[in-house]
Amino acid sequence: MDATRQIRFIWKPLVFLTCLIPAALIVGDIFAITGTLGANPVEELQDRFGNWGLRFILLALSVTPLRQISGWNWLSRFRRMLGLFAFFYVLMHFLTWLVLDQGLLLSAIAEDIFERPFITIGFCAFLILLALAATSTARIRRSMGRRWQKLHNAVYVAAILGVWHYWWQVKLDATDPAIYAVILAFLLGYRIWRSRQKKTRLASNPAT
Repeated sequence: MDATRQIRFIWKPLVFLTCLIPAALIVGDIFAITGTLGANPVEELQDRFGNWGLRFILLALSVTPLRQISGWNWLSRFRRMLGLFAFFYVLMHFLTWLVLDQGLLLSAIAEDIFERPFITIGFCAFLILLALAATSTARIRRSMGRRWQKLHNAVYVAAILGVWHYWWQVKLDATDPAIYAVILAFLLGYRIWRSRQKKTRLASNPAT
C-alpha cells in the first residue's frame, strides 16, 4: 500500500477516532460512566468543550510549522480535519451556553453578547470559525480562488479571540489561558519570522 492510500485508509480514520475521544469522555461523564461533571455540570461542559476547541485550533495551526521544520509534507493532509474538529468542539461549547445556560432565551442571549465583553469576543470567534467551516470543502475552495486563502487567514484572528475570551472568563487562576497564549504567540511568531525570511530571500535574489 502506497503512502497516499495509507494516509487515506489507515491514518486518517485513526486520527478521526482519536479526535473523538474527548467528546466520548464528556458523554461518558454525562451518564456517569467514565466520571462526573461535578457540582456545576453546565459550566463544566462549557469549559471542557471550549478547552478542546482551543486545543484543536492550536493543533491545526501547528501543522504548517511542523511540516516546514520536519519536511513531512503529509502532515498537511490532516489540517482540514483538525480545523473541523476545532469548529465541532467550539460549536458544542456555544450550544451548551445557548441551550443549557441561556435556555434559548433571546433577551438573555442578546444581553450576554452585547454587555459582557468576554462573550462578545467569544461569539465573534465562533462566527469566524463558522465561516471557515462552511467554506472548507475543495469545491468551494476552487470556486473562491484567491479569496479563499484570504478568508481562511482569519483563523489567526479566531485563535487570538478564543484565547482572549478564555483569559477574560477566568476569574482566579489564569495559568491555562496563559499557556494557550504562549503557544499561540509562538505559532504566530514563527509565521511572521518565516514570512520575513521569504521576503529577504526574494529581495536578495530578484528575478531577472
